[in-house]
Amino acid sequence: MNKKLLALLLFVAPLLTFAQEKGIDKQIDEVFGNATGWFVDLIFYQIDFGGGIKIYWVLFPLILGALYFTIYFRFINFRGVMTSVNIVRGKYDDLDHHESMNAAGDSTPGGDAIETIAIEGHEGEVSHFQALTAALSATVGLGNIAGVAIAVSIGGAGATFWMIIAGFLGMASKFVECTLGVKYRDIDEDGTVYGGPMYYLTKGLKSKGLEKLGKALAVLFAVFVIGGSFGGGNMFQVNQAFQLVENITGGEASFLHGKGWLFGIVMAILVGIVIIGGIKKIAKVTDKIVPFMVVIYVAASLFVIFVNYELIGWAFSEIFNGAFSPEGMAGGAIGVLVQGFRRAAFSNEAGVGSASIAHSAVKTKYPASEGMVALLEPFIDTVVVCTMTALVLIITGNVVASNAGLNDAQAILLTSGAFESAISWFPYVLTIAVVLFAFSTMISWSYYGFQGWAYLFGRSKKMEYAYKILFCVFVVIGSAASLGSVIGFSDAMIFAMMVPNMIGIVLLAPKVKSELNKYMSVIKGEK
Repeated sequence: MNKKLLALLLFVAPLLTFAQEKGIDKQIDEVFGNATGWFVDLIFYQIDFGGGIKIYWVLFPLILGALYFTIYFRFINFRGVMTSVNIVRGKYDDLDHHESMNAAGDSTPGGDAIETIAIEGHEGEVSHFQALTAALSATVGLGNIAGVAIAVSIGGAGATFWMIIAGFLGMASKFVECTLGVKYRDIDEDGTVYGGPMYYLTKGLKSKGLEKLGKALAVLFAVFVIGGSFGGGNMFQVNQAFQLVENITGGEASFLHGKGWLFGIVMAILVGIVIIGGIKKIAKVTDKIVPFMVVIYVAASLFVIFVNYELIGWAFSEIFNGAFSPEGMAGGAIGVLVQGFRRAAFSNEAGVGSASIAHSAVKTKYPASEGMVALLEPFIDTVVVCTMTALVLIITGNVVASNAGLNDAQAILLTSGAFESAISWFPYVLTIAVVLFAFSTMISWSYYGFQGWAYLFGRSKKMEYAYKILFCVFVVIGSAASLGSVIGFSDAMIFAMMVPNMIGIVLLAPKVKSELNKYMSVIKGEK
């Protein structure tokens, strides 16, 4: 299989070189953009409130949904943090081998009895920590580096405050969707787990007498997640990583200039080697890469911040004051709020449903236990990593309105320059970090896309390899071509996932509350 994959990639490479020389990729991009522009415009439609304030409609269900879950679950995103940390540490692992099954939850309608998985020997495929890192690897990435730079350039320092608030609210949404992901997952005879919104929309809504709605929403989500995996989770990642590598090696004078396909082939081979092994292989890679990336990035951020320790108080005052009284930037306070929420949503994907696919594979018989673990994800991704980036940009003076309108590649370079002002050699480290961020995001999104693919086309090995080979081909295409419209369309598909997912998780919130009560009662019993 690896030989076939390599042969296919080598066949694609010369075609891409020819396409670059002739500008065919730009022509394809234009045609594709004309055909799909309506969909992108629909998903990213902005409601004009006057005074220069325009808000993407997709932010409303994400924010309102997160607020609803925060209140409905009595601020689980705050009071549940220590329990979540203890679960990741393994403090409650023994509960999964408890002989009493009565408190573990009822059988899924028409599916496996989740509470008996441990006894049947089908415990899931990965640990709580591995599930968390696999999901984090798909969200901690370019959005934390480029996205934050764009947010603070447009919305000023105050946008950081609203990013933090959005991160805290997103923890509740993530808790709900990932609890449902485990509760309604399917487990094959060989122990392979299939989970995510496709399954909880189908099974969960059927249990509420909404079978037809559930199936329709599940199919929609599956289509969107496949498209998102090829674009935002693949082509965009490798394209941005290549641009930074090309820049750090000399820009137009670089030996890589015009050879994006070569970078793409190397990345595709590495991605292929990992994803052929499934979620277990992916988790083994991400549980090493993600902690390493986050520690390196946060350590460098702290170094820059403490080198300029006299500016820390000023930076926080800028963030707080800018959140409520910005000086006419981006249409006033609402504009700053929107920038913060928008970039946080783009970064942590809370409410989109994607992370529940990775969390579904966890080894547990208590769905709420993984929901509790998942709520740490927006905290790490947005509250910690995004805030660190923002502080570095503010303290080093890289937040200026003239930078508004940056694209992602330029925003990464802006962040790189901010680090370079304190650590001269850090742009090289950041380049490696970006490549690793892109790589880990790609391998996790390949798993998300495959789950949607398997739901629509079946779980045969033939279908599995068809998707994975196609995914690797898109890695090469993404690094070599200028497919702006394709990437825009794919990003729109990622946010389109939010529509069927949010409908489902709001309707199924009572099921989650029941699972939470059962799990917390078992924990208290252990204590």
